[in-house]
Amino acid sequence: MSPRLASLTCSNTDILHALGATDLLVAVDSHSDAPGLDHAARLGPDLNIDVAALVAARPDLVLASLSVPGMERVVEAVQAAGLETVILDPTSVPQTVASIRQVGALLGLPGRGEEVAQTLEAELAALYRPAPRAPRVLVEWWPRPIIAATRESWVTDLLAGLGAVNALADLEGRSRPLTLDQVREAQPDLIVCSWCGVKKLRPEVIEARGLGVPVVAVPESGLGRPGPRLIEGARQIRAAIDSRVVRCGL
Repeated sequence: MSPRLASLTCSNTDILHALGATDLLVAVDSHSDAPGLDHAARLGPDLNIDVAALVAARPDLVLASLSVPGMERVVEAVQAAGLETVILDPTSVPQTVASIRQVGALLGLPGRGEEVAQTLEAELAALYRPAPRAPRVLVEWWPRPIIAATRESWVTDLLAGLGAVNALADLEGRSRPLTLDQVREAQPDLIVCSWCGVKKLRPEVIEARGLGVPVVAVPESGLGRPGPRLIEGARQIRAAIDSRVVRCGL
C-alpha cells in the first residue's frame, strides 16, 4: 500500500513533484504551488501549520523542514501529536541533492530519486563560468528590514557553482538583518531580489536605495527553496552575471 504523505513546506512538495509522487499527498502547506495538489488538504502557512487538520488527514509520514527560523515550533508540535516525521534541513547544494535521494529512497523510488538528483547536479554544473574576479552577489530575502542570505545558506554553494561568491559569506548563519551601510560594505556587484512570501517582487525598491548596484528579480520559488527548482534561480542569476560581465568586463 502506498504511504499517505504530508508536506509542510514548498521545497519538500517540489521534491515530491519531481519524483512524480504528489498523488501520495493527503495534506500540504498553503504556500506549496506544485501541480497536482487539488486533492490534498491545505494546512496553512509553513510557520503556522494547523496540526489538528494535519492529524485529521491521517498521514503515514510527514515531511517537515527547518529551513526557515520558527519552523522548529511546528516540528515540535507535529512530533508531540505522535506523527511519524522526517525533517529535511539542507544548508548546501550537496545536502539539497542528498535530500532528493533521501526522499526517493523513503518512498521506494531510489532510481527516480537518483535520476532527479543527477539531473540537478549536471544542470547546475553546466552553469559554471570562470572569471578573472568572481562577481560578488547579495541575495535579499526581505526589504524592511533588509534580510539577506549569509554563509550557512545554500545560496553560498549555489553562487560558488556559478563562479560567483556570496557577498555576505563572512557573516555566520543562514540569513541576517542588515543595515544599508552593511550592504554597502559588502560591495556587491549584483543584488538579487528574491523576497519570500510576496506575490510581486519590486526590485525598484532596492534600486531606490542609491547603491548604484544592478538588481535582478528572481522568484523565491527558484531560489528560496532547497530542492530541484534551484536550477531556475541559478539560470536567472547566471544570465544576470553574464550581462554584468558584458557591461563591466568582470
